[in-house]
Amino acid sequence: MKIDNKIRKFLKSALDEDIGNIDITTETLFGRGFLIKASLIAKQKCILAGISLFKETFFILDRNIKFSDCVKDGSSLKQDSIVCRIEGNLKSILRAERVALNILSHLSGIATYTAEFVRQTGGNFRILDTRKTLPGLRFLEKYAVRTGGGYNHRFNLSEMVLIKDNHIRVRRTAYGVPREEKSVGIKELIETARRKVAKGTVIEVEVTNIEEFNAAIVARPDIIMLDNMRVADVKACVEIRRFTKNKPLLEVSGGVTLANVEEYAKCKVDMISVGSLTQSVKSVDISLEIV
Repeated sequence: MKIDNKIRKFLKSALDEDIGNIDITTETLFGRGFLIKASLIAKQKCILAGISLFKETFFILDRNIKFSDCVKDGSSLKQDSIVCRIEGNLKSILRAERVALNILSHLSGIATYTAEFVRQTGGNFRILDTRKTLPGLRFLEKYAVRTGGGYNHRFNLSEMVLIKDNHIRVRRTAYGVPREEKSVGIKELIETARRKVAKGTVIEVEVTNIEEFNAAIVARPDIIMLDNMRVADVKACVEIRRFTKNKPLLEVSGGVTLANVEEYAKCKVDMISVGSLTQSVKSVDISLEIV
């Protein structure tokens, strides 16, 4: 990952938060010239993501710290693999250690979990992330998804039109449409978006059942998101598209796990978005051990 000013600013803020005014313990116990060597060790199998961020965290405090034998991002590591070796001033290393490890462990957890989804589906279609990211960390978490073999959905609200359930619900309420008439308004919203946005802007719409899907497909969106739909209904939507002149991309979303993703994969959709890639992922166990 290329280190730019945005990343440096983020890392400096994280270090300020963690260190405070002084590392009182290390400053009290050790003198200035105490030099050490340490190894960074992956305590479990994982896909590594964020090694350049890990190194830059130390460099912000001390440009004299040396790294060697560094494994590259995207590498598949076995349990107890050495990720890299570190040499330098004790105080600098201990001040940067926790922030550097937190970032590396978190991003590697995302990359590892994403890779499991990609492997489970055989790479036959795209595994996408969502906007369910930690505030301020989206650009890093989406990088980790790519490192694990996944793809990024929209980065922010400005990138594309995505007509979701709340947009449809507000439209129905505004026009006094009965609650049971779920498909009403979908076609009109898609057509309104197409008239008002710049040519080439991607338009996606979220539907929750076959009735809504039929209303959406006639309006020719670029993508139709099949949200929280049963496998049987997803298959039905794929079949309907097969006999339609306009063939939007189909995205499955909602409730997808490692246990059921293979079933959705068999439906021959184009992509599956998984919020848990970033929302509830478990960090990888990585530790820095002084040798």
